[in-house]
Amino acid sequence: MELLNIECLGKPLRLEGSLAGWQQLYWDNQLVSQKAAGTDNEGLKVHVFQLTQTGQIQPLEIRLEADVRWQPFVLDYRLLIDDNVSLEGRRTAKDMEHQAPPQQATASKPGTLGLLSLAFKLFKSAKVIKVVLAGASVAAYSWLFSFQFALALVFCLMFHEYGHIRAMKHFGMKTKGIYLIPFMGGLALTDDKINTRWQDVVISLMGPFFGLLLSLLALVTYHITHNPFFAALAGFNALLNLFNLLPVLPLDGGHTIKSISFSQNRFIGLIVCCAGMVLGIYLSYRLGLTLLGFLLAIGGLEIIMEWKQRLNSHLIPLDRYGQVVATSWYLLTVVALVGVIWHLAGSGDTMLSLPLHILQS
Repeated sequence: MELLNIECLGKPLRLEGSLAGWQQLYWDNQLVSQKAAGTDNEGLKVHVFQLTQTGQIQPLEIRLEADVRWQPFVLDYRLLIDDNVSLEGRRTAKDMEHQAPPQQATASKPGTLGLLSLAFKLFKSAKVIKVVLAGASVAAYSWLFSFQFALALVFCLMFHEYGHIRAMKHFGMKTKGIYLIPFMGGLALTDDKINTRWQDVVISLMGPFFGLLLSLLALVTYHITHNPFFAALAGFNALLNLFNLLPVLPLDGGHTIKSISFSQNRFIGLIVCCAGMVLGIYLSYRLGLTLLGFLLAIGGLEIIMEWKQRLNSHLIPLDRYGQVVATSWYLLTVVALVGVIWHLAGSGDTMLSLPLHILQS
């Protein structure tokens, strides 16, 4: 990940590093210093190199002192030129969230993969595709339900994806819009990359959170008007958003759980994460939500596999406060969505009990 990008003698000085402890320093895109990974992945590291400018006989000694702490992320740096302090400052996770990711070099020959990538980008940029996919989604859901309910369901999907869009824009990311996929839901796309685990959590949870708000609004409207249409809308919308919160990648819940668990800096974090997963499976079994328990088990295995690669991640981890907030947000959203489904199932209406029956199947 890019830890620092400052100016040194009129050229960019860029420091890259990882949780494993390695660091590489580039001046004008040329590698001038590097530190190997090790057990001391935090603390002060000093990069020293020399530069000879035009008209000077003696080379200049450039010294960059970088003191890194990962949880919470803080980078204190000081740049010295011939023992004179040129620049010093501090970077935090907030600075990392709003920095532009470095541009990656691309191959000169596109090849088959390059052509496929270009075709996909053209596919994403064509606005007519959004209309076609939206129409196909309405037709698909009309086949299962009524036309009116299909329109309402598409609106729910759009509102869910709009939550992701709002989160992306909050972090200054450029969005490509919302694309609906029949029987699959929707996608909120961006070409920008995230820099922190907190960004991943917020972007992932804002979709289901917006969905929860919409279900609660539909539920209140049902109790005011006694129109079963709004009750059915609240129930099925809650079911869709609850499915998205399953801890299985690439669902929203999978991204959230992954970001929380991978932010632990000790193996006790992995133990706690697995214990929570086992508890979720047990509760799902006791409540008769066997499908949910099965997917929780799959998500747990995937988290364990991903954990082994966490030190190679380019994302700044969550601090302790961020982990607590993210976990609480996730659990409260899940409980609230289940509460909406459970409340409607208690009405005695067969149609309104269908979301709960789906979870118990």
